[in-house]
Amino acid sequence: MLEDDKKTGPPESSSPLGRRKFFIRMGLGSIAMTAAGTGIFGYKFLSPNVLYEPSPIVNAGKPEGYPLDSVTLDLAAGIYVVHEQEGFFALTATCKHLGCLTVWKPELGIIACPCHGSQFHRDGTKITGPATGPLPHLRMWLSDEGDLMVDRASVASAKQFVKV
Repeated sequence: MLEDDKKTGPPESSSPLGRRKFFIRMGLGSIAMTAAGTGIFGYKFLSPNVLYEPSPIVNAGKPEGYPLDSVTLDLAAGIYVVHEQEGFFALTATCKHLGCLTVWKPELGIIACPCHGSQFHRDGTKITGPATGPLPHLRMWLSDEGDLMVDRASVASAKQFVKV
C-alpha cells in the first residue's frame, strides 16, 4: 500500500522549467541586458572624449642653424623655415590642394607637391597646379631663450619677418 501512495502523489513534470518560468527568465534576461547596455553607453557618454594631439607651437631651433637664403623643411612639424636677407618666416608644408606634404627642390628653386604637381615660389605664392591658393605663412617669433618659435595653428595675414 505504501508503494501505491507514492504513485498516486502529484505527477512529476518531465522538464524542470515550465513555460511560465521560461518566459519570466527570458523577460528578466532581456531587462538585464538592456540595463547593462544602457549603463555602458551612459558611461561612454559621460566620460571625457579628449584627443591628445601634439602642441601646435613648434620650437624650430636656434637661428644660427639656418644658413642665409635657405629653405628648410621640418618634416616632423610639417613646416618650412625660410631665411632671407630681411629675416626669417615660416610656411606650412601642406599643399592647399589635397593636403599632401610638399618638398623643396633647390635645383629648381621651387616648392613642389609630388601628388598632383602644384608648384610654389619660396615665399609660398602659387606658380602652377591644382592648388587652390598659396602656402599659408605661419606666425613666427623669437623666444626668450633665442629660439625660433612657430605656431602652426595661427596663419599670418602677410609675410612677417623675424629679425635676429
